[in-house]
Amino acid sequence: MNVIETYDARVAEGTLRDDPVQRAVLPELERVRAALAEPVKRGWFAKKPDPIPGLYIWGGVGRGKSMLMDLFVDTLTVPVRRVHFHAFMQEVQTGIAKAREQGIEDAIQPVADKVAGEVRCLAFDEMQITDIADAMIVGRLFEKLFEQGVVVVTTSNRVPADLYKDGLNRDLFVPFIRLLEERMVVHELNSDTDYRQNRLSGAEVYFTPLGPEARTAVRQVWGDLTGGAEAGPLVLRVKGRDVELPAFHNGVARARFFDLCGRALGPADYLAVAEAVRVLVLEEIPELGRSNFNEAKRFVTLVDALYEARVRLVASAARRPEMLYIEGTGSFEFERTASRLREMMSDGWGDARQA
Repeated sequence: MNVIETYDARVAEGTLRDDPVQRAVLPELERVRAALAEPVKRGWFAKKPDPIPGLYIWGGVGRGKSMLMDLFVDTLTVPVRRVHFHAFMQEVQTGIAKAREQGIEDAIQPVADKVAGEVRCLAFDEMQITDIADAMIVGRLFEKLFEQGVVVVTTSNRVPADLYKDGLNRDLFVPFIRLLEERMVVHELNSDTDYRQNRLSGAEVYFTPLGPEARTAVRQVWGDLTGGAEAGPLVLRVKGRDVELPAFHNGVARARFFDLCGRALGPADYLAVAEAVRVLVLEEIPELGRSNFNEAKRFVTLVDALYEARVRLVASAARRPEMLYIEGTGSFEFERTASRLREMMSDGWGDARQA
């Protein structure tokens, strides 16, 4: 079945709810699928095929972008790679470093050649640029991929013109934006329905005290948010260092308190996390105080970043927010963090997050 027929079938069987905003992008996805399905003529005298314009789908969180990408990938009959954009760029950086070690002058070329030799379509989740190293190479990389006939379909929370917004040396990044606009159809998924928030509507999202019951409850929420899908790690590259979220799927991340607050991370790291995820499941938040003052400070910074980005938080903790930090330097200031945690637990939190 093609993309539209597959969508219709899933609506008919009740696994999808018909959404006119989602339906509006189906012809573009079908255009790409049908073009990729056409056989490629080979031989000395074969005319080089016209490039297939890709597709850039952008819009608010929870609107079904990842679901549509799943559906599109399921209908393809050509080699395709579905990957989160951050994870892909991490691999690219590693490949470039290896090429440089081998003395290759244009270190991007072998990376592009390898990708083009493996796939005809790259399907990216959440295109966004937060690292200057990525910003400086992504234009040349994509130009080489397009030249070799790789078709890119991607989702993003931002219109192309807002990628790497306010980033360092952004003027050097602008040609990449122009390349996307020239080689891809840009389609806004402008829906009022947030399906991801609906999954959490009325659900408990803060579990205390720590123990088997809290672990079971978090596991159930995680399974509901991810549909039971296998989740691998997401590595974010921030100012030359790696920030790892141990489990990530379709904008939902899962980590322990010490994964994010037990390491020497700072505001830039937490801003990158808040930019990359839509829901964070954070487990095993301990009591805070003198004995773990540095971890407590990092936790405050993390909560601030999540709050400002309106990321939904699911957490398990030793005590309720108002009783997490009751003694030691910083306990008075923590009242603001406790208030924010309480607000983030409320039904509908995150609804106002903008693309």
